[in-house]
Amino acid sequence: MQIDIGYRPAHSLAKVSLGHGEQIVAESGALVGMSTNVHMQTQSQGGLMGGLKRLFGGESFFRNTFTASNGPGEVLLAHALNGDMVTLEMTPGGYFLTSSSFIASTPNVQIETKLGGMKSFFSGEGMFVMKASAQSPGQLLVGAFGGIEEIVCQGNMVIDTGHLVAWDASLTYKVGKSGSGWIASFLSGEGLVCHFEGQGRIWIQSRNPPAYGQAVAAMLPPRRA
Repeated sequence: MQIDIGYRPAHSLAKVSLGHGEQIVAESGALVGMSTNVHMQTQSQGGLMGGLKRLFGGESFFRNTFTASNGPGEVLLAHALNGDMVTLEMTPGGYFLTSSSFIASTPNVQIETKLGGMKSFFSGEGMFVMKASAQSPGQLLVGAFGGIEEIVCQGNMVIDTGHLVAWDASLTYKVGKSGSGWIASFLSGEGLVCHFEGQGRIWIQSRNPPAYGQAVAAMLPPRRA
């Protein structure tokens, strides 16, 4: 299987080339197009509880598995928001992903939804996190709002939760206030941040979806009754 990403970084489109019998699992709604010999099967991975966890984490209840039959096939995938996509090669430790960043993966990648702490749950920053892991080599396709930047953490790093996409599971993290106190954090307009410790990589997005939505909403005319 080969994944090629075009039209980066603002309007990325992933072209997944499948050999005969190869599969890719994608988030519901990510499909743009596919070859006529590619068959799609929709199911809730992890059963009822797995689907419900994904719903709480901002993902869809169902996921689609695309299989090429009678020869090679092609699947086109895109992120719901304007922005970049990257393909991550699976590592023994795996990755953590923020809500809505998952687009697709090879079938051997297990995606488990976790709650990133009660503070993050009430923050509205979408900090339900997903753990991506695999027992064998595989690929993970993630998307972002805006451009994607890879940062190497060598000890400590602080990232606004609204700009997080993914990070190596080898990093420890905790969600906390951005300022010296809750009042200072509120007045700063920065909300909550994620404190990382350890050695590993972090992928961030150049735009914050909630902040962007609020800015656009403020410019819209009021609704008429």
